Amino acid sequence: MSGYKTAFFELLILLSGCFLVAESAIGVNWGTVSFRKLKPSTVVDLLKDNKIEKVKLFDTDPDVLTSLMGSGIQVMVGIPNEMLPTLSSSTSISDLWVNQNVSRYLVKGNEPFLSSYSGQFQSYVLPALQNIQQSLSKANLASYVKLVVPCNADAYQADLPSQGTFRPELTDIITQLVSFLNSNGSPFVVNIYPFLSLYGSKDFPQDYAFFGGSTHAVTDGPNVYYNAFDGNFDTLVSALTKIGYGQMPIVIGEVGWPTDGAMSANLSAARAFNQGLVNHVVRNPGTPLRPNSPPMDVYLFGLLDEGAKSELPGNFERHWGIFSFDGQPKYSLDLGLGNKFLKKAKNVEYLPSRWCVADPTKDLSNVANHLRVACSVADCSTLSYGGSCNEIGEKGNISYAFNSYYQLQNQNEQSCDFDGLGMVTFLDPSIGDCRFLVGVSDTGSSSGFRPCFRWNIIWIMIVCSIWVILM
Repeated sequence: MSGYKTAFFELLILLSGCFLVAESAIGVNWGTVSFRKLKPSTVVDLLKDNKIEKVKLFDTDPDVLTSLMGSGIQVMVGIPNEMLPTLSSSTSISDLWVNQNVSRYLVKGNEPFLSSYSGQFQSYVLPALQNIQQSLSKANLASYVKLVVPCNADAYQADLPSQGTFRPELTDIITQLVSFLNSNGSPFVVNIYPFLSLYGSKDFPQDYAFFGGSTHAVTDGPNVYYNAFDGNFDTLVSALTKIGYGQMPIVIGEVGWPTDGAMSANLSAARAFNQGLVNHVVRNPGTPLRPNSPPMDVYLFGLLDEGAKSELPGNFERHWGIFSFDGQPKYSLDLGLGNKFLKKAKNVEYLPSRWCVADPTKDLSNVANHLRVACSVADCSTLSYGGSCNEIGEKGNISYAFNSYYQLQNQNEQSCDFDGLGMVTFLDPSIGDCRFLVGVSDTGSSSGFRPCFRWNIIWIMIVCSIWVILM
């Protein structure tokens, strides 16, 4: 998910050769906190092959933006929370940022109001937003750029959807921000995570997190809610209504389900949730409080697994992708974009097909320190309780940790030594759903600048709750 480390400004940019109106509302979040990254051009081709026309980034990596130029894909990018004080204090600094990150391409962020931040970013958000707006006007980009304020569900609260209100300490500032958005024709962006509700509470009904109907439906006056997504969405609608903006357009900036690292985080659950979500959005049934609303934009979280992310608040943080880190689909998923199934990434440059495992002829009683070292560097989150590799046995766990470290070290022979306890094998040691990965080669920069493009729409998002793990 967006995580719990820092807030962002974000920009949604249309980089294309002509004005593009997407028929579908499904987009993806493309995070890049990985040990081994695919070439940006490979990922852009993956997006295009799967007909994904909206993508959300978390920085302004020039190689990534260059690869997206001319692709026809709408792009959202972000500014870290740490820049909020600076941007709010000086229009010359915001002018410089716009020049370097917007005008330069003719083109960073997230949730500064999370309760865990004790309000430290709140006073900077609106001034920074106003300065960026002025800078866009100076650059003659104001007609192409709209500012929005995404929130985590932490920003509002209620026992029932109709009772939804923003947290008392946020009401004034959010009212000001929403007024600003409304005056500029911008939507309100929210991140909704039913998985986190299920993960965080043993009393949360599991079927209510999905879209197949629930035996624990929530009755709210004349309205009945059969899934957490609709209930959460209408809680926001109620909160917006109470501050006078009940008809505000809403965009879902992040929503998804992880595939590993915790109970209920698995392939079948992720497929059920994401396919149910897509069907729900494409069918456009609306919600009880917005039964006839136009199709909403929804950004799945996320595109690729990110094995270098922090494991707070859980080991599942590294496993949100609908694709694995190497661009392979994890499960069958119809995004409603014209392809029946996900298509895999092309021209991925893998390391040789070999793995590092524990030598079965050796005494492994003194392996604990090696495991700590390997897993402090590489990703061992699948070995956690509920993970896909949790039940492969002690030797299997050791082998998995050894191999994760070995692949991260570009299969360097010395990295599989572990004081003589490791050995290289050419037989895939994967067991069931526990996949022993082979690394991909270093990415280098993206290939080729695509000069033919025109900027039609740019969204800058100043977020309204702070994430704890940076994507």
